Amino acid sequence: MTQRDLLILLEPGFTDPKRPGEVFICPDGAPIEALLASDPARAARLDIRRVPFERPRRAAIEALSEAHQSLPVLVFGGDFPAPPDANSLGEKRFITDTRRILASLAERHGFPKLHD
Repeated sequence: MTQRDLLILLEPGFTDPKRPGEVFICPDGAPIEALLASDPARAARLDIRRVPFERPRRAAIEALSEAHQSLPVLVFGGDFPAPPDANSLGEKRFITDTRRILASLAERHGFPKLHD
């Protein structure tokens, strides 16, 4: 298991073969990208992988499994204990909910918190 938290996101500006000529951003990944851009020094403490839209998404398969390719995903490393509400896959712990990822980045890495 990696020691650092691993964040896997879709590359911004991706294309979808089903919608040629259009360029997209992930609506779930965009707020996470904004948070990372707000503090590059904190972001550097994470392992961040941006992957193409097309499947198979190798980084997600390597981190979790072929059945877990939905993004974004935060896979918890061993530097801090995983939160009790994290999903489990064997010994790996992870979350996929955008608001929960943002909250975890604040709790674990000192990013600003979401205002309720």
